Amino acid sequence: MSTEAKVKKAYDEAVARYAELGVDAAKAVEALQQVSLSLHCWQTDDVSGFENAGGQLTGGIQATGSYPGKARNIGEVKSDIEKAASLIPGRHRVSLHAIYGDFGGQKVDRDQIEPKHFQSWIDWAKENGLKLDFNSTSFSHPKSGDMTLAHRDRDVREFWIEHTIRSRRIADEMGKQLGAKACHNLWVHDGSKDITVDRYLYRSNLKTSLDKIFAVKLPNVKDAVESKLFGTGLESFTVGSHEFYMGYAVQNGIMATLDMGHFHPTEETYDKISSLLLYTPEIMLHVSRPVRWDSDHVVILNDSVLQLAQEIVRADALSRTNIGLDYFDASINRIGAYVIGSRATQKALLQALLEPIALLRQYEANGQNFERLALLEEAKALSWSAVYDYFCVKNGALPAEEYIKEIQRYEKDVLSKRS
Repeated sequence: MSTEAKVKKAYDEAVARYAELGVDAAKAVEALQQVSLSLHCWQTDDVSGFENAGGQLTGGIQATGSYPGKARNIGEVKSDIEKAASLIPGRHRVSLHAIYGDFGGQKVDRDQIEPKHFQSWIDWAKENGLKLDFNSTSFSHPKSGDMTLAHRDRDVREFWIEHTIRSRRIADEMGKQLGAKACHNLWVHDGSKDITVDRYLYRSNLKTSLDKIFAVKLPNVKDAVESKLFGTGLESFTVGSHEFYMGYAVQNGIMATLDMGHFHPTEETYDKISSLLLYTPEIMLHVSRPVRWDSDHVVILNDSVLQLAQEIVRADALSRTNIGLDYFDASINRIGAYVIGSRATQKALLQALLEPIALLRQYEANGQNFERLALLEEAKALSWSAVYDYFCVKNGALPAEEYIKEIQRYEKDVLSKRS
């Protein structure tokens, strides 16, 4: 029996089992088909970019590890993303940082970037059936230091305001040419390593900077602002806290970005979703895996990711949720990191879509708490993996663990030849 036939047989059995609980597995597959993940380009090259090859990362950014084969130029980044995308079922997006422009070997400072520096990315996305998202880049620059948009020096603030305005224009051009709005995510590392006495001043500066940045509405952009708990080397104070950006997003009708690594170690991101959705039109997620700190480990199918997916699906909010990946592991095969994290996110979403929610809600409404808990436990053991394998085959991607050998082959043929 062929792999496809085995997958289909297991899928048919799973469909029948789910039907017994009132779940339409085929409908779940179709819902997952509509979900596009935003693949972060910086996993390919450890957040180096093409502005200053070999430059040291600053602003709390740290990629750990030195596994061979990292991308060294735009061509290699694109090749690696194409390979990863071929092993991730579905149609997806690619998220770029401003430091990944096609600068042609020229020095282009960040307050001078233009859509032309990303036209080759737009053309590539068209050729590969991809959409693009964009991020302004506040870190690893002579003018970044500990503060950017919140800086005491007006000239420094104006530099970063101009950079971010230009970044939004680039995102607008991407959305226009590709026929799908581009998410522009704004995150700055601004903060202090030790005790700060002028918190109100810095947050007032940041708000004024944001007001200037968002003064002009752009038709092809979905704007988002991303909070953080602390930064490495900036542990005592972060200007753009969750409360700050939540208030700003609600007040201005834009998205708040929830990064799974940007909260207290015992604080779960999923619990914030239903609250934000009541006050903002959409939300953006950065799916990551913190280990003791915002360490951006490769996403795996753990409770945190599953709870995140469940909350989205239970709130019927898939169409209002923009899901991006945000991690950079330099200690393992970087293509493998892409595929593991992307598939884990999809598996969590599929499990949530296959949840016998109607029966669970009935139990809850009736106060049948034992039955609710029992069914939640039994649902964990249902054959969702057979449904995911079918989803892979349906999209021309390798099912189960078969992608491992393909990544090993790519490492031997391509990555191992990079010095």
